[in-house]
Amino acid sequence: MGPRFLYFAGHELSEAELCAARLDGDVIEVGEAWMPSDAVETAELRARSLRDLAPPVFTVSHLSAAWVHGAGDRPPGRHAVCRTEQVRMHHVIDRRIVLHDRAVPDADRERIGGVWVTRPHRTLVDLARSGDEHHRIAARALARVVPGSAERALKWVNARERLPHRRAALALLTGLAAITTT
Repeated sequence: MGPRFLYFAGHELSEAELCAARLDGDVIEVGEAWMPSDAVETAELRARSLRDLAPPVFTVSHLSAAWVHGAGDRPPGRHAVCRTEQVRMHHVIDRRIVLHDRAVPDADRERIGGVWVTRPHRTLVDLARSGDEHHRIAARALARVVPGSAERALKWVNARERLPHRRAALALLTGLAAITTT
């Protein structure tokens, strides 16, 4: 689906006009944009809705990437991004994002709707390494939505000896791999 299926406040229509259209049932919110209420919400539309928050120097990650891949109905309150480039960021970009100051290698990201997003297996690794219960819930949902992602994530973690929170990630990913393969 092309950009004609997304409306950004202040571009074609004002935020007030979009809110009125939502009240009339013509549009619904998707991420940071609006789309026709009869359109199908796809990963491409979800990712494209984040284009203003995630320019090419960023890769959408963590809960935001899980949402883009289809794990959940609602986007997180603040979107998570990582650096795409090796250059460090030294200023606040936007209060609506959480910047994880580490670069994501090319092999661990893909372009969806013109926006860099961590691949499902890498998203699972990032979620599994977190101690947050919301991340664990999203990891379980993502493993169900994207078949084989738990096994790939497990291989990714096993290929690295030194990784923060490795044991917690291995425990969760091993359980998810066992559940999704049966």
